[in-house]
Amino acid sequence: ELGTGGDPKIRGEEAEAAARILGVSLRLNLGLPDGGLIYGAGGRGAGGEQKRRIVEVIRRLRPRVVLVPWHTDRHPDHTAAHHLLNEAIFAAALEKYEAPGEPHRVERVLYYFINDAAEPSFLVDVSSTWEKKRESLLAHRSQFDLAASGVETPLNKPWGLLYKVEARDRYFGSLAGVAFAEGFVARQPLLLPGVL
Repeated sequence: ELGTGGDPKIRGEEAEAAARILGVSLRLNLGLPDGGLIYGAGGRGAGGEQKRRIVEVIRRLRPRVVLVPWHTDRHPDHTAAHHLLNEAIFAAALEKYEAPGEPHRVERVLYYFINDAAEPSFLVDVSSTWEKKRESLLAHRSQFDLAASGVETPLNKPWGLLYKVEARDRYFGSLAGVAFAEGFVARQPLLLPGVL
């Protein structure tokens, strides 16, 4: 655990609290190392093991849609997670990829923004649930509360991540005529039943 605020136990408790706030029915932690995500290893070494663990979860849960962090972000783990997840999503569908479970092809991959943003493919109105989103982010006190962490970071400054997330969601909302919206980038084109 390389994070400035908190430790693995505290961060785990905060993540569980945030999940309860959001009503998440299943939250998994694969125990991948903070600051140690590896991708592009071609199935060898630690990177191959990380990918195999993700493939195993994809094959077990068999999701139709997977949300993946956007490819640019100030945090190297978020960028690495983007690439590692894309590799695992591809490998999960391969008959000859050695991991537990039957191969599974994810129907849709959507990219979401953490620290950065880009032109979204579509927006989702989150006006009615935005306060719950804020509350869930604030549950991560060791990261977002200066008093809790004791050290100023880009996350806990008055104009830190929470400020940026709210500003981004307000901006995306303004584009759609609502108070708050989240933007997503679709890896594949979206097929709509019609234009109306």
